[in-house]
Amino acid sequence: MLRVKRLEEGARLPVVAHPGEDLGYDLFALEGVALGPRETVKVRTGIAVEAREPASGAPLGLLVRDRSSMAAKGIATTGGVIDAGYRGEILVLMTNLGETAVELKAGEKIAQMIPVPVLTGLVQEVETLEESARAGKGFGSSGR
Repeated sequence: MLRVKRLEEGARLPVVAHPGEDLGYDLFALEGVALGPRETVKVRTGIAVEAREPASGAPLGLLVRDRSSMAAKGIATTGGVIDAGYRGEILVLMTNLGETAVELKAGEKIAQMIPVPVLTGLVQEVETLEESARAGKGFGSSGR
């Protein structure tokens, strides 16, 4: 379940086109924004959210990711981690990777917000770690 508080007149609530099939909720720009070449801006949504797992009510975090239509225009969404306890306005960091300016219109779909379980716990320092088949092998050690 996604609970949404509208913080600004004209803010649009997130939508999911195909509930139970789509991974994320579409987010909308509150205001029009110009993105110059290689520029990063914070795009306001005018909303605050609270995400909970429908069956258990457990808190969920949210990942803000690219929409494919924005990525096709060379617009990347970055810095998109929303902790489960955050109740401020959702701001979307967007970067124009191209060489020409791009205009985002108020009310335009700009990103998607994907709910994720919160699995973090306490950190425990130990002297040894449990053995594994992979051990310390990394960076291509499993083959190409």
